[in-house]
Amino acid sequence: MIVGSISENKDLEKRISLVPDVIKKYNNLGLEVNIVKGYGDHIGFSDDSFKNAGAKILPSKEEVMKNSNILIQLDLINENDFSILNKEKILIGSLNYSQNKDKIEKLKSKGVNIFSLELLPRITRAQSMDILSSQANLAGYKAVIEAFAFFEKAIPMMMTAAGTIPAAKVLVVGAGVAGLQAVATAKRMGAVVFATDVRMASKEQVESLGGKFLTVEGSENLETEGGYAKEASEEFKKKQEELLAETLKKIDIVICTALIPGKKAPLIIKDFMINNMQPGSVIYDLASVQGGNTAFTEVDKIVEKNGVKILGDSNILNRLPVSASNLYAKNVFNFVENLYDKEHKKLNINLEDEIISKTLIR
Repeated sequence: MIVGSISENKDLEKRISLVPDVIKKYNNLGLEVNIVKGYGDHIGFSDDSFKNAGAKILPSKEEVMKNSNILIQLDLINENDFSILNKEKILIGSLNYSQNKDKIEKLKSKGVNIFSLELLPRITRAQSMDILSSQANLAGYKAVIEAFAFFEKAIPMMMTAAGTIPAAKVLVVGAGVAGLQAVATAKRMGAVVFATDVRMASKEQVESLGGKFLTVEGSENLETEGGYAKEASEEFKKKQEELLAETLKKIDIVICTALIPGKKAPLIIKDFMINNMQPGSVIYDLASVQGGNTAFTEVDKIVEKNGVKILGDSNILNRLPVSASNLYAKNVFNFVENLYDKEHKKLNINLEDEIISKTLIR
């Protein structure tokens, strides 16, 4: 049984799905590994590092795809390469079924077994495979670092003979995995941190990290059974808007992370709020690709309104691809290990296993 991976479109995606340390894990499981020549060169993983770990280097993506039983990727492979895959193959990745439905259905019609790992159930047994959480952790951290780099004042409070510099005030919108990491990172760097979320369960988590939780009076716990945020009522939105409008007047840096699975990102920070913020403030919008949490967010652009800078990368993880690749590769290995019957040396697509049944595109 052979696992393989080909290069992503490096203009859009710098992360990779296999790293040398994880190659050894596949080998120990009894699986061989194929990668294409130059697979990790762009982030410092040489072909020799993969070869020394036990991988076989093949000259082309076609060779890798033809000679591998399991293809592991981040994004969906190019449609031009669909013809290489057949019903004997398995494709595993973060394939974004909702946006790539037609392409995935086309590939599925060829008999390819397709697993999309963003569909993993939120159960304890799946935590080690949870690509969304591992990548969101890094995104929350990096959003704070990027925002601070554009903020032209000191972050922590500084007491000097010449006077005292107050600590920067940071507001994190959305206290999921990315948001909580943003709270923790900003707090470690000396900022005064506030956070808001429609899920009341987030309050204790924010406060445990040293943040101050902001919520509207009489708010409900707007949380799905899976632990994600759900859309708020119009009354809640109005109260939240009033609270945010006042709070933002005193905030230096905003990190936006609010998303609703399968829907456009909620517009939370409106134009009049930004116009009332202090010039020199910075907003980093992690929800930019899904439409953004602010009225002025544009993907991969720095927008300036009333002296406020609004940032939003299409893929912030391209700014730390080594760490992101290491975590993603480990997540996927844990998924494959669950899928592989080591005793009989074959894959076991057991639909009674919730992890397998939820991620298999059927």
